[in-house]
Amino acid sequence: MAAGLVDYRMPSLGSDMDAGTLVEWLVRPGDRVRRGDIVAVIETQKGAIEIEVFEAGEIAEILVRPGEKVPVGTPLARLRTTISAEGAVAATAAAPAPPAPSAPAPSPKLVAPRHEGGRILASPAARDLARSLGVDLATIAGSGPGGAIVRADILEHRAAPREKKAVGLDLAAMRVAIAAAMARSKREIPHYYLQHQIDVARSEEWLAQTNAERPPADRLLFAVLALKAVALALRRFPQFNGYWRDGTFEPSSAIHVGTAIAIRGGGLAAPALHDVDQLALDELMTRLRDLVQRMRAGRIRGSEMTDATITVSSLGERGVEALFGVIYPPQVALVGFGTIVRRPWLVENAIQARPVVTITLAADHRVSDGHAGALFLAEIGKLVREPEKL
Repeated sequence: MAAGLVDYRMPSLGSDMDAGTLVEWLVRPGDRVRRGDIVAVIETQKGAIEIEVFEAGEIAEILVRPGEKVPVGTPLARLRTTISAEGAVAATAAAPAPPAPSAPAPSPKLVAPRHEGGRILASPAARDLARSLGVDLATIAGSGPGGAIVRADILEHRAAPREKKAVGLDLAAMRVAIAAAMARSKREIPHYYLQHQIDVARSEEWLAQTNAERPPADRLLFAVLALKAVALALRRFPQFNGYWRDGTFEPSSAIHVGTAIAIRGGGLAAPALHDVDQLALDELMTRLRDLVQRMRAGRIRGSEMTDATITVSSLGERGVEALFGVIYPPQVALVGFGTIVRRPWLVENAIQARPVVTITLAADHRVSDGHAGALFLAEIGKLVREPEKL
């Protein structure tokens, strides 16, 4: 075994990203890191995003200083790692984007900042920002390594409840980025659209019974039934789960569901929930709440912005009965859920008023066709109506 140096590069956090600005480092030369540790914050058109390291080792050298904007693929730092002799040459070239992890790294949790000799742990960028805003660090819980306060914690602390601009996000730039990606999608991807209506009375009854004895913070929402149903259906229909790259479809063995989240003040993003097919409903609900909270606070991880293998979107809370989405490249499908409405429905030869939801599919005709899409939607509908099996 021998020690080798690996370049840690500016990651690509979307097909529309060509450069990013290094906002702050959460590590210093000499620090030990493990796979999945958050090591830096970068700024893109989609906002400030926490990025992870995908090798274990020691930070040998910092190459890019906070405030510098560099192209995707630029070495940001060098990592000293232990590698085998035959792997030494290969290890010097880092992949442009990190591989999808088999299991998600733990989400950062807010904890009270530790003190070293009476000094509150905080990154240099966080200290500078707190000083300029007149914020007392002792009043803030940190989410960085060891409970250290990072810049995003200061921004979240300062955010007013009715703030027009989402914390850490430039909404105007985000809209430009989204518009560019959607224009590319409609230009390059041959979309086809399907819709399917299902009676969800059984799902609503099951949710009501499950939530009856729970406090509000522990209750399940219909959204988790929808997410889990899509994920399980993808096991049977893998042609909707993956990426179109370089003229060919790359199916994904992992099922990471991009979840469309409306950001306060405007804007929309779809970070990924990892391995949704393997999560129990309660764990999925916990992760969904955490993802929404961090997305709206501008504290999202790089892997969460790049790993989605399919997107699920819903405008049900806005009263929209059906939506026909635009596929986010390089994904090949998007599933939409509308609001639950009461409609006349035939039940055992009698017309009844039943809760009905419309499920839609936007899919890439280069990878699948309407027949497969119809079966996929029918499978999602079947699973949603059997919540006790999810």
